[in-house]
Amino acid sequence: MARVLVSLSPDFLDTIDSLAESEHRTRSELIREALRTYMRRTRFVNQTKADNAASKLDELLD
Repeated sequence: MARVLVSLSPDFLDTIDSLAESEHRTRSELIREALRTYMRRTRFVNQTKADNAASKLDELLD
């Protein structure tokens, strides 16, 4: 698995570590899940925007 270097403030890292510990996960697992969630949400939002734009264009062309 590849490694990625990310800079985080100490306070933010403490928050991440506390959450990971409370969920019995590693820091890496928590961050990977956060990124997967972000990517799914972004795809959904972008698809919704595209669908809305297509609907408006259809209305204009009718």
